[in-house]
Amino acid sequence: MLNGKKILVGVTGSIAAYKAAVLIRLLVKEGAAVKVLMTPTAKEFITPLTLATLARNPVLTDFFNPENGDWNNHVDLGLWADAYLIAPASANSLAKMATGIADNLLLTTYLSARCQVFLAPAMDLDMLGHPATRKNLEMLRSFGNTILEPATGELASGLTGKGRMEEPEMLVAALKDYFSHTVKKKTLKLAGKSVLVTAGPTYEPIDAVRFIGNYSSGKMGFAIAEALAMNGALVSLVTGPVSIRPVHKNIQITTVHTALEMYDRCTALFESMHGAILAAAVADYRPKAPVTHKIKRTTGNLVVELEPNPDIAFELGKRKKPGQFLAGFALETNNEIESAREKMMKKNFDFIVLNSLRDEGSGFNSDTNKITILDKYNKTLGFELKTKEKVAVDIIEYLDTLLP
Repeated sequence: MLNGKKILVGVTGSIAAYKAAVLIRLLVKEGAAVKVLMTPTAKEFITPLTLATLARNPVLTDFFNPENGDWNNHVDLGLWADAYLIAPASANSLAKMATGIADNLLLTTYLSARCQVFLAPAMDLDMLGHPATRKNLEMLRSFGNTILEPATGELASGLTGKGRMEEPEMLVAALKDYFSHTVKKKTLKLAGKSVLVTAGPTYEPIDAVRFIGNYSSGKMGFAIAEALAMNGALVSLVTGPVSIRPVHKNIQITTVHTALEMYDRCTALFESMHGAILAAAVADYRPKAPVTHKIKRTTGNLVVELEPNPDIAFELGKRKKPGQFLAGFALETNNEIESAREKMMKKNFDFIVLNSLRDEGSGFNSDTNKITILDKYNKTLGFELKTKEKVAVDIIEYLDTLLP
């Protein structure tokens, strides 16, 4: 999975820098091309010669070579890499990255990198738990970086707790998992395309504490957004309330709660998009008269009158212009193919992704899905049960065939 991939490894000043030697050896063994950047402090923990020998490339620590004037171009390094893994990432370097400080080659390359950045923090448990560090990590995560959480165990200070850099084998596994979600062929048609994706449920309030909703986890929509971004698309992800977050820097996320909020955001965005994939499980109805206080329990029945929500898919289908694509999902229990085709035609979809609740391992909250793609040309493509990440790749590969 890593064969031929170009990986930048950044090493900052931490006792865990010794693990970088094992990490680099494993990456090279997997067939990756590895270049190493070190901060000046990192050289006090492990020598550049050791890492250069393992990486089979010179280690870069300075902006230029004072002996001959050779310039280590951080822009070129950022463009070269397929992924940038900073391991270990010290509290000091994390703080600098969060605030845009660029006082060494590793940090300037971070600010220049167009690839996905992975950060493997390593520090003492109290440093990790400090509000400043937690805020910096949350900020870095919001920028689209992937945080590879530290493990719990004995620390260099002698204390025991969370703060150990994740083991090199696990870091390599995270990179392999990331690249496994990219489309096998180079999907150049998606590069630079702007795509609207919806995900998750909507919550329609009954009162101040209760709502009507569904079991959607958002996993399928998020997997689609990640697959699109990994293949060069610029994704606007509109999601209902879910517990997961996207990691790719090419994903701009808007969180909404109700179908009306999702409708407003999607209709505002769609005109400027090349297309949309609607994976959200939007509530068809909402309480007609929600109240702002908590309804008290009584001995009688509670009657909640519902009214229909606007149909986001139908509205976008009406607004779709030549050159735009539109796709959606159908979750069915009976007459699946016929119902999905009817929905596709009604909504003016180019294709629809059908899942059936009768297929084991499919549907809400599952990590897997089994889909059938139906398109407006009367084609039907069936797929095996797969993880939702791999299902997303199947959908993106099919989408690529529709693009001019």
